[in-house]
Amino acid sequence: MSTTGTLLFLLLWALLLAGALSIVVSTLRTGISPMPTPARVRRELLALLPPDTTGTVLELGAGWGHLAFALADHCPQARVIAYELSWLPFQFMRLRQRLSPRANLELRPEDLFSASFQDATCVVCYLFPGAMARLAPRFEAELPEGARILSHTFALRGWTPTRTVRLGDLYRTPVYLYVVPPRAASR
Repeated sequence: MSTTGTLLFLLLWALLLAGALSIVVSTLRTGISPMPTPARVRRELLALLPPDTTGTVLELGAGWGHLAFALADHCPQARVIAYELSWLPFQFMRLRQRLSPRANLELRPEDLFSASFQDATCVVCYLFPGAMARLAPRFEAELPEGARILSHTFALRGWTPTRTVRLGDLYRTPVYLYVVPPRAASR
């Protein structure tokens, strides 16, 4: 192998190692690793969201972007904002956005807990129970009446889903749909 080939090989390994390390650091920081939403779950989530949805759709913890791009395609009239804190998955989404842009998709390398929910018409998440518990009071306080919350696998404690769908997969994966009720009504 030539010197150039060896340097290229070492650079590639260094980039791969740095990317893997960034995922580990992000996982330790946030408590969850970036996980892609399986195609069956994506289809079910999208089936619960009308294609004529307008306003702002937030994907919290977008990971590699599989669901964010599907949301942008499914709801072309909506502004989709995808939050992801892990460096490598975020860079993957950025590259994908450059190669196949979605005009209605905005990528933010920010902590999802810093997101504003006040103007969101829908929030989509595949998070862990601790994050869902932390977000529930913010959803209640900030989301407008009628906003949808779609959650893959993890329920919102203290909230009653409008609809729960269980997939026919090995884990009987649940998908939850919540609709923010009028402020005077209880959840």
